[in-house]
Amino acid sequence: MSDTISAAPKSKSGAKPNKAFDAPFEAFSFAVPNVEVPVAFRDMAEKAVTGSKDAYAKLKSAAEEATEALEDSYETTRSGLVALGHKSLDNAKTHSDATFAFVRDFMGVKSFAEAVELQASFARKQFETLTAQTRDLQEFTQKLATDASRPVKQGVEKALKGFQPN
Repeated sequence: MSDTISAAPKSKSGAKPNKAFDAPFEAFSFAVPNVEVPVAFRDMAEKAVTGSKDAYAKLKSAAEEATEALEDSYETTRSGLVALGHKSLDNAKTHSDATFAFVRDFMGVKSFAEAVELQASFARKQFETLTAQTRDLQEFTQKLATDASRPVKQGVEKALKGFQPN
């Protein structure tokens, strides 16, 4: 490889640049007739532009409010589902701990009657625990659904209030 830098090739002809590049828009310069737009037409166009700007501002505001409501709803749902996951894991841990305790106690049983009593007691406690946990999860998910849908519901009510006839 060479460490020298080669120079750009020079034009052999030494010709001057083309005139078309001196004034590229010269072909488009022509006289436009001076036309007077009627005042009524101008007023109508200005009203249309003003109405379009107002409609855009309202649409932008409504879109921002809807986005905010969805973000609030999403965040509520996300945090609620994380809490629901934690509750479910806690419930599973409770059941696992109870099962291990049962097995430990069951290994120390001296008679068949004691084993049957221990099994019945364990089953009753597990059923009561499961019933309470299920009720708790049901209440929690109902509250989560209500809380998560509240921002969207309020946004819809607000939007519909703006469209009600006076």
